[in-house]
Order: sequence, then structure tokens, then C-alpha cells
Amino acid sequence: MVKIRLKRMGARNRPFYRLVVANSTSPRDGRFIETIGTYNPLTDPPSITVKEERALYWLSVGAQPTDIARALLKKTGVLEKFQQQKAQSKKKVEAGV
Repeated sequence: MVKIRLKRMGARNRPFYRLVVANSTSPRDGRFIETIGTYNPLTDPPSITVKEERALYWLSVGAQPTDIARALLKKTGVLEKFQQQKAQSKKKVEAGV
């Protein structure tokens, strides 16, 4: 199973995270498939960047975000766009049937 999760970077007491797509069996800071964003909790307000197109792609092929990753995707609006796309494709399927 593929997960969207955070990978911790930065020095001790200075955390910085990357939003990555990784196999669920890989260690937290280990091997990953692709980096799709960053999260810096030390800035005021915390800065979040997400490659929206890649995040939507990975969600569409079945990648499951962890709770924290889901909250970050929701905050940036990516999760809402994914749900809208999903609803539109469902309507198209129903209309075509």
C-alpha cells in the first residue's frame, strides 16, 4: 500500500518536514517514491507547500494520506479538489450508464 506521509528533516530541535509518497513498509525517514511538498512548523504561520497536480495524481491512484498529511492537504485545499473531481467522475459514470 502507498501512503502520503511526512519525512522529518532538519537539525535537532529544528524540525522541517517533507510530504512524501512512500510504501507503507518503508521506515519514516527511509526510502520514498516522490516528494510532493514541504511543511515548516517553525515559521509564523507554519508554511505548507504542495505540488497540487502530483498530490491529486497520487490520491487518484489510491495513495492513503496519514492523519497529519490529510490535515495538511485539507488546509491547502488539495483534498477538497480531489473530492470534487471524484464526485464529478461519479456523475459522469452515472450519466453514461
